[in-house]
Amino acid sequence: MNMTTYSETWDLNAFYEGGTSDSAAFLAHIAEVPTLIEAYKEAVEAAIAQPSSATIATALDVQTTTVLNLQKIGVMLSCLTAQNTKDEAAQVIQSNMRTQYAALSDVRNRFDKLIEELDDATFHDIITSEALAPFEFILTETRNQTKLLLSEAEESIITSLRADGDQAWSSLYDLLIADTKIRVTVDGEEKVLSVGQANNLRNHESATVRADVDAAIEAAFTEREAFFVHTLNHLAGFRLTTYKKRGWEDVLEEPLRINRMKRETLDAMWGAIAKTREPFVNYLQRKATILGKEAMTWADLDAPISAPTTALSFNEGAEFILQHFAKFGPKLEAFARQAFENSWIEAEDRDNKRPGGFCTTTKLDNASRIFMTYAGTMNNVSTLAHELGHAFHSYALRDVHPLNSGYAMNVAETASTFAEMIIADAAVQEATNADERLALLEDKVQRSVAMFMNIYARFTFETRFYEERKNGVVPAARLNELMSEAQQETYGGALETTHPHFWASKLHFYITGVPFYNFPYTFGYLFSLSIYAKAKEIGTDFEERYMALLRDTGSMNVEDLVMKHLGEDITQEAFWLKGVRLAAQDAEEFLTLTEKA
Repeated sequence: MNMTTYSETWDLNAFYEGGTSDSAAFLAHIAEVPTLIEAYKEAVEAAIAQPSSATIATALDVQTTTVLNLQKIGVMLSCLTAQNTKDEAAQVIQSNMRTQYAALSDVRNRFDKLIEELDDATFHDIITSEALAPFEFILTETRNQTKLLLSEAEESIITSLRADGDQAWSSLYDLLIADTKIRVTVDGEEKVLSVGQANNLRNHESATVRADVDAAIEAAFTEREAFFVHTLNHLAGFRLTTYKKRGWEDVLEEPLRINRMKRETLDAMWGAIAKTREPFVNYLQRKATILGKEAMTWADLDAPISAPTTALSFNEGAEFILQHFAKFGPKLEAFARQAFENSWIEAEDRDNKRPGGFCTTTKLDNASRIFMTYAGTMNNVSTLAHELGHAFHSYALRDVHPLNSGYAMNVAETASTFAEMIIADAAVQEATNADERLALLEDKVQRSVAMFMNIYARFTFETRFYEERKNGVVPAARLNELMSEAQQETYGGALETTHPHFWASKLHFYITGVPFYNFPYTFGYLFSLSIYAKAKEIGTDFEERYMALLRDTGSMNVEDLVMKHLGEDITQEAFWLKGVRLAAQDAEEFLTLTEKA
């Protein structure tokens, strides 16, 4: 038996000696940023003065160096502020760095404008030159998207205002959520929990605890809703004002371009899901019956339906992941082992951590860090596998030029969801008894419910909210209505109660870099189902083909990517229906196994 003990806290010393917000090496690196940006500015000015393949190639090289260095600083700040929400020094640095990011964006905008203003003949000569031919996709994308922007001066103003605009509102949200405490009694003990810790109790075996936690979360956000409604409205207002100045009427225009996908693809995906909702609605109704309820409540969505499975220590969870990653391919297993052995993961269950989980990567070091709170459940193991999948995606791109490795959010969720599926499937297959198998099967069904119902509710809410926000501030009461309506609609009317303040509790609505941070999850989930089916069919030989697909994610539109590697047209519902129906088999098996309940 493997007796290796893996650390539950990550090592940030590998990035900067000391690994803290006052690390001398970290602060010295930050001090270099103005010089890096100035060098980039000079290279861009030289290219503007004399545009040629040589000067533009030089500007791209300097841009790459600058971006990679700022990316590493950003990774460190993400880690510091997530592991300790009380780290005021890190928060100050993060705020101050926004000025540098704005300066970088200003220079980047000048470079992008140069590419856009080149005449067609010159642009053709540049993208067919030996030095720049490898970047044809990204330069063409830059040229086309810059045509949609305002003048260079106007875009520079917008960029400079963002530090005290939408980004400032996003930072305020981080402070608000970190300062929000949930008071609840668990096993006779009154506890004061972070939002993340309270959310972990949503799958508690006690119905009383679940109901109390649900009520306490709603009460906490009701008490502070004035702050959250102010934050969300002004963040959205800044975004909408920017869109209006640019002449963008459709609030989905930017997120679709960011995700390199067509509106037809998005509509086809949601259309397929809406047509295949019945098995999941039946699952929710059956689960309510098993729990002794007439209908499903929000508090009971994550409730266990049988005795809790044996808790897995962090070490045991790690070994389970490694064992089953190895069945897919040796590179995935070896990579994950490296992450565990080199302390890339922050998993300790403690207070003052940010809720949720994420993976962040610095290409300068070709290293990732994974953040989560591990409490010993199989769901935690799946989350850990999910984040390792993100890290493996970056690993697959390690030898790809940084300019060609910037993949969109929808395909970003592909590798993570794929890795999660490996573990979820294995858990069901290795269940030691009927109760455990049913519980683990339900965990898989819950994942589909999250992607097809919860995420769809977020998308529906956000789309309607932004349309109403165009006409003025949307009050908290209306936000609660919009959220409840979206949840009832996408859950097929299966809910007796909803989570009206979900708009306040979910970080994704407050992320500024990627608007509509919801539908990419569902895209990645269904795309992963197709890839997973291929992997099961082919076996370990599929790993190289899988990595080839991941390597292309930064330099292709998603429609072309899927056609190249899977031979499918994703603008048609037929592609998505296959994935939804595959997921529905789990719900149908659950219904079969629980007929006598």
